[in-house]
Amino acid sequence: MIQITSTLTIAETEIELQAIRAQGSGGQNVNKVSSAIHLRFDIEGSSLPEPIKQKLLKCNDSRVNSDGVMIIKAQQFRTQEQNREDAIARLVDWIKESTKVQKKRRPTRVSRAVKARRKDAKQANSQRKQQRQKIRW
Repeated sequence: MIQITSTLTIAETEIELQAIRAQGSGGQNVNKVSSAIHLRFDIEGSSLPEPIKQKLLKCNDSRVNSDGVMIIKAQQFRTQEQNREDAIARLVDWIKESTKVQKKRRPTRVSRAVKARRKDAKQANSQRKQQRQKIRW
């Protein structure tokens, strides 16, 4: 079981891990060793609660394909085990972010004192401009 939050876990059987060859520089080692990891997580087929599934599917993430499968490619480290741990940690962080409920925004009001100061400032500015005009007799 993979612990996401204190009340939320997913089974390791829901995650499909596949070792692939990493891209980029690294010399001959890159061409011989399959150290990168492809993690596939089927959101719809998972044991997550339905509201969290809907939130994950609705998010605009390029790693989620049209079938509702999250694909994470981990190739940051040289060893397969480190990349496996990194991919799982990234999946857990992604699910954890979606479980957070955003606080509802309470609109603030402009206080009476601020309105009075703004009015006074406008009047002072108006007076200043009035004094710059030519005097008409």
